[in-house]
Amino acid sequence: RLTGQQQEINSLMQRKSAVDEENTRLKNEFSNLNRKFKDKSQELKDTEECARKKEEQNRLVIKNLEEENKGLNICCADLLSDLEKLRKQETQWKREKSGNDARIKNLETDLAETREQIKSLHSMCSNLSSQVAVKQEELFQKDCDVVR
Repeated sequence: RLTGQQQEINSLMQRKSAVDEENTRLKNEFSNLNRKFKDKSQELKDTEECARKKEEQNRLVIKNLEEENKGLNICCADLLSDLEKLRKQETQWKREKSGNDARIKNLETDLAETREQIKSLHSMCSNLSSQVAVKQEELFQKDCDVVR
């Protein structure tokens, strides 16, 4: 009976030793897993912090781009307004040029007509001068006749 109890004690001691080994192995595994968990938790915190910083940077970039876009929209509106003014001015100048061109054409026509009139008047003057010369000659002859 003592041997049976001794065997049972030995068996229990072996089981206790096996359980202790398993317990130690599980404690080591738990410790390793706990360390990995802490590492992963820190990695997650770092990643979240990095993501938060990146998100903040992106917000600033978006805000700056929106401000720049607002400025560009104002500039664009001003340029469109200037363009519209210039188009109206161009239309006005074209109308004025067209009127001026018509006036120039009329003046050129008038000038040509005036030149023709001047030519005609020169011709008339020339004819009249010839007639005056003839009449003066006749008058001179008559004076000579009278004197004789």
